[in-house]
Amino acid sequence: MANWLDTSVFYEIYPQSFNDTNADGIGDIPGIIAKLDYIKRLGCNALWLNPCFDSPFGDAGYDVADYFTVAPRYGTNEDLVRLFDEAHARGMHVLLDLVPGHTSIEHPWFKASQRADHNEFTGRYVWTDDVWTPVSSVPGVNGVLRGIAERNGAVAVNFFAFQPALNYGFAQVTEAWQSAVDSPEALATRQAMKDVMAFWLDRGCDGFRVDMAGSLVKNDPGQEETIKLWQDMRAFLDARYPDAVLVSEWGEPDKTLRAGFHMDFLLQFGMSHYMDLMRCEHPFFSREGKGDAFRFVATYRDNMERTSGRGLMCIPSGNHDMQRLRRYLDPEEMKIYFAFMLSMPGAPFVYYGDEIGMRQLDVTSVEGGYERTGARSPMQWDAGANFGFSSAPADRLYVRQDREADAPTAAAQMADDTSLWSEVHRLIELRLATPALCACSPIEFVYCEPDAYPLVYLRGEGEQRVLVALNPAMRPVSCPCPYEFQRLLYAHGDPARLEDAALIMAPESVAFIEIA
Repeated sequence: MANWLDTSVFYEIYPQSFNDTNADGIGDIPGIIAKLDYIKRLGCNALWLNPCFDSPFGDAGYDVADYFTVAPRYGTNEDLVRLFDEAHARGMHVLLDLVPGHTSIEHPWFKASQRADHNEFTGRYVWTDDVWTPVSSVPGVNGVLRGIAERNGAVAVNFFAFQPALNYGFAQVTEAWQSAVDSPEALATRQAMKDVMAFWLDRGCDGFRVDMAGSLVKNDPGQEETIKLWQDMRAFLDARYPDAVLVSEWGEPDKTLRAGFHMDFLLQFGMSHYMDLMRCEHPFFSREGKGDAFRFVATYRDNMERTSGRGLMCIPSGNHDMQRLRRYLDPEEMKIYFAFMLSMPGAPFVYYGDEIGMRQLDVTSVEGGYERTGARSPMQWDAGANFGFSSAPADRLYVRQDREADAPTAAAQMADDTSLWSEVHRLIELRLATPALCACSPIEFVYCEPDAYPLVYLRGEGEQRVLVALNPAMRPVSCPCPYEFQRLLYAHGDPARLEDAALIMAPESVAFIEIA
């Protein structure tokens, strides 16, 4: 693993909504550069940028039209290189968002693949051999576009209709139009994605967060061929860019770590039970105390067993595909959630604006966001026009902003030692100063029972072990505790105490305790 990843705390930036420097109502890369010192002051030492490549923006940039060119609305390639350089000068690292599974229909590769004549890109996408070929039963094919090309065939799409699936082959070939994973056309697609990674790594990028990393090979039961594909990608990187980091959006760490990724994301879908913690009818981190973390912990333990104790699941506060954390938890409840997130293994990811408790907005869909759009509103920096995001007229902003009188701003919270921002800042500082809380330090769950509080786990081994105890409920709770307290590292709410081998916790409290 790249050494820096073990002590990294990421800040996810949605470029459209972060900081606008040219008054067009859309954020840009110079705007990100201008706010690097803010991110560093918060404590984050790594960035994940959502896609910033040229695109028609039907899906907010996840429909790439040119992997080698920054979207003009964000700036230039030179601006992105300057961002890498400015981040590195501050001791920070940058991951770009790699979208390897599909492109836009505007991509030159796709336009060439539509032609009837055979050419270099005929096999770059998953095309059937006849426009009427049925595909509804083909695993990994989520639909097709028909009647859009002069060639006789239909093209598979991954998600939206304008996102044709790139061809990495089929693990099990059942039709003449399907390519094997080792076919020339599938290998050519694989090489093309290696070329994309090399292009940006040569210019200072530190690695990639990989979008839907498990979706590349079609009809792949068990995803073994997809794992082999990424092992090949990792071998390529190890030979030329051994420090390049790969973080997967996959949700199955036993597969992703074997595939060569450093870490995996907890997803808002699937079986992780991550959403039980803070985005459901009764979140575990709500003070009402009706939540349940048991299934989350059981799944987390299972993932640890499958990965020989490594786990390495990245836990985000949210992301561009989820409703804002603030929709489910208020700022005081969010403080306890951040104490959890910033004390767990793997690299934590702070979604821009979550550190100040930005709200989920009820807004019209923009660039394919639909219900996700309300979590993508422009950052609220200060009390100035458009909350300091842009000097453009308000009706030209990428997404409208919070209209409530108490809308949070970074400036106000940074000046308030009791704010959510200040608590997140303290927690990040503590994590970075405490080896037992680093990404790769082991975890042992000490107390987690069905429909019960608190949640208690032990981090670290050897010279330093830290007991983390979390009670979001608005009632005192207790649990067995076989450890002796040595030093209190952090407390939120009234302090915890040890009585007769039991840990006694006050309502809505947190304790990080170094144990003997």
